[in-house]
Amino acid sequence: MTKLEQDLTAMLEPAVEALGFELLGLEFVRAGQHSTLRVYIENLQNAEGITVDNCADVSRQISAILDVEDPITNEYNLEVSSPGIDRPLFKLEHYKKALGEEVRLRTKLPQDGRRNFKGDLISVEGDMLNLSIDGSDFMIMLGNVEKANIIAKF
Repeated sequence: MTKLEQDLTAMLEPAVEALGFELLGLEFVRAGQHSTLRVYIENLQNAEGITVDNCADVSRQISAILDVEDPITNEYNLEVSSPGIDRPLFKLEHYKKALGEEVRLRTKLPQDGRRNFKGDLISVEGDMLNLSIDGSDFMIMLGNVEKANIIAKF
């Protein structure tokens, strides 16, 4: 997570929680003049998930905060959504809940000559993730993970 994403998380998390939702995480994707701030929320009050109205409520709340604080200097689009079936993993707790699941992750720095990994998450030990990929175990430091998602199974 970048410094900006950490700052945004700290800034927005209390407001999202005050509305009864969990801020799972966020991504700021820079794409020239079309950057996107993607905010993932989960409903703490209702196990049925997130509705469009929930996303709209959270969007209005955090838009007001972002307008006042103005932490992003260039133009961007704000997206608020549920994590979906290919749930992104942001925090240590998310990885612990995903034990036994197949995950796809990309590292910030190459490890064993690669940055992309796809395998079963078999353990979380401290800040180390243990993935089983084609019968081999790979230990990846959580701090080196750029992006990770659960792979949906149908």
